[in-house]
This record gives sequence, C-alpha cells and structure tokens, in this order.
Amino acid sequence: MKVAIVAEWIDAWRGGAETSTLQFIHHLMDSGIDVHVFTRSRPSPTPGLSVHTIGGAAMSRTRQSVTFAHRVERRLQASSFDIIHAITPCRGADIYQPRGGTVAETVERNVALLQTKSGQTFKRCANHFNFKQRYQLRLEREIMASPSGPVIVAISDYVVRQLKRHYAIPDERIRKIYNGVDPDESTPEQRRAHRNALREELGVAADDCLVLLVAHNFRLKGVGWWMQALAKLHLDGGKQVRSVVVGKGDSERWHRLAARLRIADVLTFAGPSNRVAAYRHAADVLVHPSFYDPCSRVVLEAMSTGLACVTSGWDGASEMVQDGESGFVLDDPTDVTALADRVSRLCDPELRKRFSEAARNAVASVKMAAHCREMVSLYETLLSRASTG
Repeated sequence: MKVAIVAEWIDAWRGGAETSTLQFIHHLMDSGIDVHVFTRSRPSPTPGLSVHTIGGAAMSRTRQSVTFAHRVERRLQASSFDIIHAITPCRGADIYQPRGGTVAETVERNVALLQTKSGQTFKRCANHFNFKQRYQLRLEREIMASPSGPVIVAISDYVVRQLKRHYAIPDERIRKIYNGVDPDESTPEQRRAHRNALREELGVAADDCLVLLVAHNFRLKGVGWWMQALAKLHLDGGKQVRSVVVGKGDSERWHRLAARLRIADVLTFAGPSNRVAAYRHAADVLVHPSFYDPCSRVVLEAMSTGLACVTSGWDGASEMVQDGESGFVLDDPTDVTALADRVSRLCDPELRKRFSEAARNAVASVKMAAHCREMVSLYETLLSRASTG
C-alpha cells in the first residue's frame, strides 16, 4: 500500500503533534506501508522513508505556508497513491486528521487565553489581518463542507466535539482513533539512575515533591498559572514542593515573574531537552493546566510512566484521567487555588502511589502501535469501498 502523508512540519522540537506524527510514520513503515511524506521540514534521512520537502519561494512565512499547500496539491494530483492522509488541511485527501485540533478551535482557544474582554476583542481584530490563519480556516471549511470530502479522524472525544460544533460534521464522516504514545521501555535501574542524577542536578532532596511541567508554548500550556499556584503553595507552607519546567518557551520574562512571585529558588527553567523521559523519572507529579490540547501526549506519556497528573478539561487526554482516582482534572486552568490544592494533595506519597498504579492502568491500551493498526484498518476499508465502486 502506497500512502502519502501531508504534514507541513514533522520536526519533533516543534511540539507534541509533530512528535506524534513522526512516531506514527515510523509505525506505518514497520507495518509494511510505503510511506511518502510531503512536508516543509528537512528531517534526517530514514531508510525506507520517502520525504518530499516542498519549499516556498515567497518572502514571508505566511506566504510560504500558502505556497506549500498549493504545491502539495499539484504534486499529489500528478502522483498516484492508494491513500492520501492529511495532517495539515489539504484538498484531495482521503483522510483529514487534525492532530493539533481544528483550526477553528485553535483560533477560539487562543482568543480565550486573553483574560480581559478588551484583550479578546483586540485579538479577534488582529486575526482579521492574519493571512495564514484566514487561509487555513477557509481551506478547512472547504474540506469540511464538501459532500465528497475526506473521512475526518479525531484523536479524542474533544476533537469530535470540535468537529460537530464548528462544522456540524455528521457521525458517518467521523472516525475516532484515540491518540497513542510509545511505551517507556526504561528499566527500573535506569529510572532510578535518572531520578537520582537529575534531582541531584536540580538540588532537589529525596523527600521533596518535584512537580514537572513540559511545554513549548508557555502561555497556552498554563506556565504562568502554575507559577502562581507554586507561589501560593509556598505561602501556605508547602516548603517541600519544587518544580522544573522543560521546554523552549523560556525567556527573561518568566524569570522576572518567578522573582516577583518569590519562587526563583524553587523553580528551574531547564529549557528544551532531549531528556524528557529522564525528567519524568525524576518527578513525582506532572501539571498541565493547558488552555488547549486536542490530546496531550505529555499527559499520556506521564501516565504511562506512572506519574500522577493534574490537567485541565481543555485537554483531550483528560478523558483518560479519572478525577480523584488516577489524577485530577481542572474545570478552569486559571483556577490557581484549585491547582495548588490538587498538587498539595499529591505531596502525600501514599496517594501518589495509588494514583500511579491507576494512571498506568488507565492508559495501558493507549499505544501508538494500536493507533497505527486502527489507521491501517481504515485505509483498507477506504480502499475496499473504492474497489467496489
């Protein structure tokens, strides 16, 4: 089977959706699929993988994205594939799988991120001048509205709700195939070594509760709200709570905020790292008070490692969390008091131990290999329908 994957970017450093796409591609190849990727990225060569890097001649990044979409469409029309699977909106696809959620919901949640009505109004006005965003919205609406449009694959119930609310997509066009992650194959010895080495590096005592937050977009993923919750914990006497933030959103602005909140001595900004698994082994709790996540791989990976998680209802991965049993789900990611309270409860080692086992069990079936098998089954179904006219 020859499959085209259309994804504007597949660089893992860009975020969870791109990392998930890469993992999915490798599982497809392991299944014997002839995979051709159409992208703007220039990944390292991978045996058996055909990467078609499509650049844009336009001067601006916005125009380059639009140029990419047009050039991909022309390339696909001139080629022959059994299945065209689009991660990025693309005309002519058999399957559209918005791993980052719908464009419409992304726009809406970025507006909601601004806490004042004046800020939200300004953001909506500014969106009118965002040519790339307007183009992607128009293209997504066209794809969704077409009676002969693609099957839409949702990676969570949250994405299903997006499809129905923004575009009124009928059930027969939607296939929910839950997101997946590769299992953590570290040995107990490796986990202990990571835990001891990183906690020593961070200056975290053995009996301290180390809280991890992993994000690239600090504002969208709630870093500021967690910093306020951490400050509240320390004002209330939570002296044994320490935290580390891993991701490329670090800037002087966040260090100034830490200083104002008087938490600079208990909070470390580690920057981007290829040791995220080691940080999970070192941590006791993961917080993810996100304003928007179609289905956070950060939370799924943490749960599969046995970390108790505190996330928000705006994260599709929260569907895997049984509130109060395997983690906590916040209705409002800006509720600093609730966030501090949940983390305070998880400072109890016995509660963490109980949540850890429940978290592992909750995501036992959430594997990228299983996700890939369901996708291949959908490919075969579509091919069968096509062959029977």
